[in-house]
Amino acid sequence: MSDRDLDVVVFGATGVTGRRVASYLAERAAETDLHWAAAARDVEKAGRMLAAAGASPSETIVADVSDPASLNAMASRTRVVLDLVGPYTHYGRPVIDACVAGGAHYADLTGEIPFVRRMIDEFDGPAASAGVKIVQVCGFEALPPDLLVLLAAEAALERFGEGLAAVDLEVTTKPPAGLPRPSDGISGGTFQSITALVGDDDAARATDPAALITDEAAAATVRRVSPIALVPRRGSDGAVIAPMAPAPFINPAVIQRTAALIAAAGGRPAQPFRYREGMVLGGGAGSLAVRWGVAGALSATQTGLRGLAGASPVVRRRLAGALQRIGPASGFGPAEDRLEGWEWTMSVNARTVSGNEINAHVNAQGHPGYLATARMLGEAGMLLAEDGATPERAGCLTPAAALGTAHVDRFERARVRFSVDP
Repeated sequence: MSDRDLDVVVFGATGVTGRRVASYLAERAAETDLHWAAAARDVEKAGRMLAAAGASPSETIVADVSDPASLNAMASRTRVVLDLVGPYTHYGRPVIDACVAGGAHYADLTGEIPFVRRMIDEFDGPAASAGVKIVQVCGFEALPPDLLVLLAAEAALERFGEGLAAVDLEVTTKPPAGLPRPSDGISGGTFQSITALVGDDDAARATDPAALITDEAAAATVRRVSPIALVPRRGSDGAVIAPMAPAPFINPAVIQRTAALIAAAGGRPAQPFRYREGMVLGGGAGSLAVRWGVAGALSATQTGLRGLAGASPVVRRRLAGALQRIGPASGFGPAEDRLEGWEWTMSVNARTVSGNEINAHVNAQGHPGYLATARMLGEAGMLLAEDGATPERAGCLTPAAALGTAHVDRFERARVRFSVDP
């Protein structure tokens, strides 16, 4: 890629998250020699919107998912394409196709696991042959938990010479002061992705912890060892642990694929481990009943989603159509004054096969789904663009397998700090 005149292109830079990725890269370009561009269907509109956001790129180029020539031209000029045009089930494949053909690394924010699996089946071999990294699910789901579990696994191997048997990941979120708003939790783009997932022909894969593992024997072991539990539980410190929101089905599939990819890269057989995650609902004794009630409601919702994923295609398509009509539009998202002020943590307690313990943590600032995600994706794009900054592997990769852990300190600039207890 030495002949590329751009390091990173943000495709879909005018969207809710795309603008924030562009803003982050504009900040980073002022600190480094980064050359980045925005790509959109309407360059004039994109220019106005990005200028208003204080994120004017050096160039804005035309690219449209319905115009393969424009996608090929974009991919041929840059080292990395960050794809912010969703739902990816509908719009992601042409961009991946162009990146593999054009030799550009690719990253997106999809949580649409059936789509990710189809891309693995279709593009893993061609991307590996082309030396291209296809990195999906690269936002709050699943970059930080994926890297955190890999850090714990590497520490276990280094300290004890053995792999992991069980991992518990807990997320704690502290929102800014003020009354919460509906847009704090879900944007129009996220809602449209859920709608696309509901109507997907392969929707049943969405709730499979082994959905992204292509070896069926290994996949069967993952399903046996690490089923996705949706029942609320007590944490180690007595807190109520609720199922992950907005969906508890995304991170497990990614993390189990990472373990399989890392084992294969090291010439070792995969050792699936039990992975369990959840959100901490903290509070005093007086709020315990309320917290159990909230956890129960979340559990019932996620159980319903799992049942829906297994429903008949006719039922799911009808529901997807209804949701599309009543849901928020793609431009709906969190207000600017609700993006800063968030604090969130992820804590991993991992046990090795002989019972040794490893603890690892993420401490972060910024709205996890929209501001922190945008910063993390921007920093990931910069790492992918730098020669030697990421492992020498290619194909359809997870965030941790693509980025490795050698430069996790770079995410501190994105206000996301990783650490492993000594």
